Amino acid sequence: MVLQGAPIDESSALDTAPPGPVERLREYLSENRFELNSRIPSERVLSTELGISRTLLRKALADLESEGQIWRHVGRGTFVGSRPIETASDVDYVSSRTSPRELMEARMLIEPGLARLAAIHATEADVRNIENCIRKTKTAPDWRIYETWDNNLHRAFALAAHNTPLMSLFDTLNMVRRSVVWARSRRVPLARKMDHHSFEEHDRILAHVANREPAKAEDAMRRHLETVANKLIASMEDRQQPD
Repeated sequence: MVLQGAPIDESSALDTAPPGPVERLREYLSENRFELNSRIPSERVLSTELGISRTLLRKALADLESEGQIWRHVGRGTFVGSRPIETASDVDYVSSRTSPRELMEARMLIEPGLARLAAIHATEADVRNIENCIRKTKTAPDWRIYETWDNNLHRAFALAAHNTPLMSLFDTLNMVRRSVVWARSRRVPLARKMDHHSFEEHDRILAHVANREPAKAEDAMRRHLETVANKLIASMEDRQQPD
């Protein structure tokens, strides 16, 4: 997928030059499926695994922190996501009082706008990150892994907006989302995997982002979330039916 208005030499895909430290770290985080607010390995381990010096690693970490992809706590380590603006107890309190309907209403207010901004500000690296997440959702062997990559995908769209305040709001909402709806583990096969409605919808959002179509990206994300909301509510109603 190539961003419209930003021509790229077709031979660049075949360039054998190794990626820089920031790109190596970005790919490492994407490939290893770190969950939001999970701690990543120490600098010593990362330096060895990425094959870069501690000095270059620290600069790469600082760059990703400025993008809102990671946050650091002195004495505790480095974590995935934006620095939380709520304490864990506050998030638990909000989660305990939030219904799936309220959650989806909040998502539909925030995520379509992020998709619009992504279509304006996304870089080639952002698009590659989104593409990788989409590939992972399509090859997920069970629902739990699918939901992990679906979470990563929606966060990748949000990151592509390059808006720090909205990213912090997204991450807080995402913690509530996981607690309210996705806390359950569903280690069952991904039924009718290639027909899952989200695959086509995710591809459509990505296409509009990559083609620099803000209004269409916003509309595609809103339509996707409406489908998710309808299916979520229907599944919950089915579970409430007596056996």
